[in-house]
Amino acid sequence: MKMDSDLLHSPAVGLAEEEEADMNDWKLPLAFMKKRHLEKIEGSKALAQSWRMKDRMKTVSVALVLCLNVGVDPPDVVKTSPCARLECWIDPLSMSPQKALETIGANLQKQYENWQPRARYKQSLDPTVDEVKKLCTSLRRNAKEERVLFHYNGHGVPRPTVNGEIWVFNKNYTQYIPLSIYDLQTWMGSPSIFVYDCSNAGIIVKSFKQFALQREQELEVAAINPSHPLAQMPLPPSMKNCIQLAACEASELLPMNPDLPADLFTSCLTTPIKIALRWFCMQKSAKLVPGVTLDLIEKIPGRLNDRRTPLGELNWIFTAITDTIAWNVLPRDLFQKLFRQDLLVASLFRNFLLAERIMRSYNCTPVSSPRLPPTYMHAMWQAWDLAVDICLSQLPTIIEEGTAFRHSPFFAEQLTAFQVWLTMGVENRNPPEQLPIVLQVLLSQVHRLRALDLLGRFLDLGPWAVSLALSVGIFPYVLKLLQSSARELRPLLVFIWAKILAVDSSCQADLVKDNGHKYFLSVLADSYMPAEHRTMAVFILAVIVNSYSTGQEACLQGNLIANCLEQLSDPHPLLRQWVAICLGRIWQNFDPARWCGVRDSAHEKLYTLLSDPIPEVRCAAVFALGTFVGNSAERTDHSTTIDHNVAMMLAQLINDGSPVVRKELVVALSHLVVQYESNFCTVALQFIEEEKNYTVPSPANTAEPGNLTPVRDSPAIPRLRSVNSYTNIRAATTTRNLNKSLQNLNLNEEGGPAAFSPGNLSTSSSASSTLGSPDNDEYILSFETIDKMRRVSSYSSLNSLIGVSFNSVYTQMWRVLLHLAADPFPEVSDLAMKVLNSIAYKATMNARPQRILDSGSLTQSAPASPTSKGTHIHQAGGSPPMPSASSSSLTNDVPKPPAREPPATRPPYTPTLGGQAPHSHQFPRTRKMFDKGPEQAAEDGDEPGGHRNYISLSLQTGLCDWSAKYFAQPVMKIPEEHDLESQVRMERQWRFLRNARVRRHSRSITQRGVSRLDDQIFINRNPGVPSVVKFHPFNTCIAVADKDSICFWDWEKGERLDYFYNGNPRYTRITAMEYLNGHDCSLLLTATDDGALRIWKNFADQKNPEMVTAWQGLSDMLPTTRGLARRVSIYLDRSKQGGAGMVVDWEQETGLLMTSGDVRVIRIWDTDREMKVQDIPTGADSCVTSLSCDSQRSLIVAGLGDGSVRVFDRRMGPNECRVMTYREHGAWVVKAHLQKETDGHIISVSVNGDVRFFEPRSPDSINVLQTVKGLTALDIHPQANLFACGSMNQFIAVYNANGDVISNIKYYDGFMGQRIGAISCLAFHPYWPHLAVGSNDYYMSIYSAEKRLR
Repeated sequence: MKMDSDLLHSPAVGLAEEEEADMNDWKLPLAFMKKRHLEKIEGSKALAQSWRMKDRMKTVSVALVLCLNVGVDPPDVVKTSPCARLECWIDPLSMSPQKALETIGANLQKQYENWQPRARYKQSLDPTVDEVKKLCTSLRRNAKEERVLFHYNGHGVPRPTVNGEIWVFNKNYTQYIPLSIYDLQTWMGSPSIFVYDCSNAGIIVKSFKQFALQREQELEVAAINPSHPLAQMPLPPSMKNCIQLAACEASELLPMNPDLPADLFTSCLTTPIKIALRWFCMQKSAKLVPGVTLDLIEKIPGRLNDRRTPLGELNWIFTAITDTIAWNVLPRDLFQKLFRQDLLVASLFRNFLLAERIMRSYNCTPVSSPRLPPTYMHAMWQAWDLAVDICLSQLPTIIEEGTAFRHSPFFAEQLTAFQVWLTMGVENRNPPEQLPIVLQVLLSQVHRLRALDLLGRFLDLGPWAVSLALSVGIFPYVLKLLQSSARELRPLLVFIWAKILAVDSSCQADLVKDNGHKYFLSVLADSYMPAEHRTMAVFILAVIVNSYSTGQEACLQGNLIANCLEQLSDPHPLLRQWVAICLGRIWQNFDPARWCGVRDSAHEKLYTLLSDPIPEVRCAAVFALGTFVGNSAERTDHSTTIDHNVAMMLAQLINDGSPVVRKELVVALSHLVVQYESNFCTVALQFIEEEKNYTVPSPANTAEPGNLTPVRDSPAIPRLRSVNSYTNIRAATTTRNLNKSLQNLNLNEEGGPAAFSPGNLSTSSSASSTLGSPDNDEYILSFETIDKMRRVSSYSSLNSLIGVSFNSVYTQMWRVLLHLAADPFPEVSDLAMKVLNSIAYKATMNARPQRILDSGSLTQSAPASPTSKGTHIHQAGGSPPMPSASSSSLTNDVPKPPAREPPATRPPYTPTLGGQAPHSHQFPRTRKMFDKGPEQAAEDGDEPGGHRNYISLSLQTGLCDWSAKYFAQPVMKIPEEHDLESQVRMERQWRFLRNARVRRHSRSITQRGVSRLDDQIFINRNPGVPSVVKFHPFNTCIAVADKDSICFWDWEKGERLDYFYNGNPRYTRITAMEYLNGHDCSLLLTATDDGALRIWKNFADQKNPEMVTAWQGLSDMLPTTRGLARRVSIYLDRSKQGGAGMVVDWEQETGLLMTSGDVRVIRIWDTDREMKVQDIPTGADSCVTSLSCDSQRSLIVAGLGDGSVRVFDRRMGPNECRVMTYREHGAWVVKAHLQKETDGHIISVSVNGDVRFFEPRSPDSINVLQTVKGLTALDIHPQANLFACGSMNQFIAVYNANGDVISNIKYYDGFMGQRIGAISCLAFHPYWPHLAVGSNDYYMSIYSAEKRLR
């Protein structure tokens, strides 16, 4: 929509007025702009979840190898004096060498046990090569596939060699003996972790990698060439899964500072808090903390694992900080592997980050494999220094005076930082670095509530946030919290779990395993819980029971069904919707739940939701009832009766206003079809026969009363052309299809129309434009056959949709499906076509080997009660079918079919509709739906026939997944349209300013008075004969409809913007159009004379037009002018040939759509609820030709074909709502218009040209004007008090309110003055003094009051 540049820069005149107009626009409701109209109904693409640990591991065995040789320094290291002495915080020289060695070994073991108490520890003190070998092989043997740790302290032996050797001793300690890393690898196997605390340790890491590579190559050689000598040897273990931590680079020596321990690296890895505090005290900055000495540090009270004590709190903060640094710096997969897979490895790596920080300050660089990015400069270390500072500064008073310990503000401050990130951040930003800390805080009761709240707000940002939180490791924490009984956590936990399950539904199993479902069952049952939280709880339960039998079982035990049924009538629509979905899922293919539902009469309670004001709720109810009848367990009379009841209830939704509901309805009926396949096959054959034998009957053959006649002799039936659905203008039609449709045109165009009786179930409904396309050639029932069947069946005297005798349930369901196959919404009709064709295919395939038993006429086609005699189809193989559970609803005694020779070839076997091909009669009903028969080979499924579009059990609409998307997307965010800065809002503001300008500008013109209106400002030849024209109220676009397509023109630029096909069947025509939401995001509504309404978006703006929705506005239109071409109807006197088509009037303020036409009612649709709200009987015997309504006064004025004008007040009951009838016109009313002012008059005009003015309160007209005779079209300008008449005598007259002709238009401008064609339609612009005229010569012209005046 282009901006009007001249208007944009015009000075703001009368601002107050403009603002007021804007306010009205802001207040107007928008129709068909809900999520279900704007997006495709399907679930979101599942993100691949990588957060689950594929392989959790444990380090089960630890080898502690110490080569200290106390008292003897190795020859290649010159030590300083004094030098670092302490090993495991023990001075080896303070006791005898042997005792020192043993004490150090025991101490090291204790230090490791703090991190992994359950592992097996083996010390090897000053060992020989054999001892190391024995130790390693035995540990690996016991550990099997788990991880083994090898800790090597080489402070008493020479440095590692470049050949890849470390040193141990000989038996007498007279020599150093080299031990090759290659051998060590062989003994240790994989997975392993190695810690090297010695100088030049980086050399070992390099050698290790080279040897590992060599092994890989040997393995490859052996795999390629089995005869190679390498292949004969035992295969060396692969070293891929090995982790190494080394104290320094290949060229570095360990620090010798006497203030530090000699095994600084080991201290950092195993006693991090102790060494971190000492190192803190050794820094210059420690002087700022008065009174803290190294001795004092030893006295810090508390235990490491008690978070309430000073030491424990420091340890907790240290864990949180190192975890956070790692999460922010490491790649995600490496973080998962090192910090989440194995507890001991995670602890060692957290402590390794400290080692890197401390040792780098002494020019030593610890090395790891896999390598980590440098972390020693990370900003979080400053937070650690601050926490240590705050803790140590309290120490002197705590120890000396015994004052209480003040807890660190660290966690509260980090949560505040996280909160700032949440509130201040932009849309696309880096993840918040505090996320792992939030995780740690969940452990503390003090901050738990706040942490959960912030976590919930973070998860609300979208699926990416959920994936991130899961990858940090939030899952076990929130799972554990479900065991908490704290009520205040409930809303937060329910919210968090709803977010998690909306993104990753695989968590259903974890919840059931840990009894987590009970938590949500109790939330759902808690009536004090707000509806939003109960909604989330029932959503979580719906995920738990979704296609997961353990979950279904657990929730059934937990009384879920009774809980849900109690909430069906909750005022909160989303809760009603999810309660229904949850019910539908718990009894989906789970019979115990279905019977529990039957006992609680769940199906009857669900019926109330079928008329719910919210379409999604109706949809969910249909889904629940569909899975209720779709259970494939044993059939009993009782369950059959219930199924039939449900089916009859569902059938009432056949004309629901929402396509989403009707799609779900097709799927629900397809479940029924799967259950009662044989019955439906019988009905299908019957209908196919009936359709074949249905020739045009002669009126003489009337039946005697009381006799049920075979259909072919049925009473006079109007001769309807059977037609092929009109293929889309944009789709090609193959010659084969065209030939098919030509054969079907068995009537000529002018065949005389016969009168129909009203009340038949939808004698016509429109077809989907997609169905005639060539790729559907493999359908057995083409669209035209189905359409013909539908219309034939409507008149056959046997059936009315209302009767509930079970004899006809299958026939009626078949008829409902026929009706849905002709739905105006393509997706609905496609689904229904699949179901019908699947049955037709089954029926014809099963019947092909022999004729179906002579079932006579339709009466016997379905059993009279669930247990009557059934007709069975003889099998291709020979022996008659066995009576079995597969047809328990049908068979008591099976009549033996007459024996025949089996045909030579088997019909192609196509498993459709649950795989019940002919042989399936031999199996009980409970078998798996897709398994083949006993002797059927698997490849049979690939036989020719290729009916890929047939129904299978997976027929779904995606409604549930689409509904679940709501929980995955942000719920707390302000929607874009309410965000004052958003583009959506700016565009809307611009449109409303444009509207105000158009109103103001046009008002100034019309107030001056329009003295003539004959300047042709636009003319163009339309692709089809214009039948309806409609100006867009505010931009320069005009819509012109011909019989079945719509063309859009820009009348200012004179160019065509778009032309598209409306999708109505060939025997129907467009008779009315309306712009919905014209003030904002415009949609176009088209109405066709078969009662179908379609709504389009994205027209006239370079995008492809899309159908937003479509429904059957009037279900029983009387197709009187069906065969007649439009041009004929123009010349005939309208009153004789009766055929107003469909007329509509739209009320934007209330969202109500009035529809009428060749029917005896005015039907009012509420577009917000997408349902019929009222049927007002017209009380006349002729059609309604014009509708006009006024929302202020709740009045509706209808002009009728018999000349009467009737006024209805829609606030009153159906019997008293007609408040006035004027019978002054003698003929067909062309237009009745109700002025919108509070005391507005009714203006009505008939074919004879008499214009009458009525005051709604007085019984007679207050003014009459006479215009031209033979009117074919008329419109009244709502603002300027003008009206224009188009005549079949090829001219247009424009009158003012006094009845004076101000313009007569007979010729086109330019164009050598060509005469105007017979006028087919005309319309005024709602604001500008513009008149659009369409005529039978295909031309569409626009006339205005002044040249180039907008």
